[in-house]
Amino acid sequence: MNTVHTAYIGLGSNLGDRRALIEGAAERLRAAPMVLDVQLSSLYETEAVGGPPGQGMYLNAAGRLETMLQPHGLLSLMMAIEHELGRERREHWGPRTIDLDLLLFDSAVIETSDLIVPHPRMHERWFVLAPLAEIAAEVMHPVLGVTVGELRGRLG
Repeated sequence: MNTVHTAYIGLGSNLGDRRALIEGAAERLRAAPMVLDVQLSSLYETEAVGGPPGQGMYLNAAGRLETMLQPHGLLSLMMAIEHELGRERREHWGPRTIDLDLLLFDSAVIETSDLIVPHPRMHERWFVLAPLAEIAAEVMHPVLGVTVGELRGRLG
């Protein structure tokens, strides 16, 4: 029997038609086998954090997924969607057509060479927590032991 998991992802774009890219990523997730439902937050426009100077503004959202995929399978799907939508990994925290980050997966704590869940910097980033709190305010951070809404409130 396949278990249904709840995962939360961050979506961001600062190149091209940012809204269309985020919506396109969500549609590809919805169409994927073993993804049962995808709900997106509102879109938030923010300045780039880190990376090279002079980047364009980001459009960010958070998504709630119901999936039968395991964490690494979901990560592979997300990376394939990034590739389909023109993501090129040229420089760390550089501009991108689309960025998909796995933030939370059920209440799992995962540390492997290619995946860390919960996302290691999500609690420090307003551009992650604002949209995430909109759709998951009561979800508990499995390491910090506080809700997403409480984390969002700490950032002002």
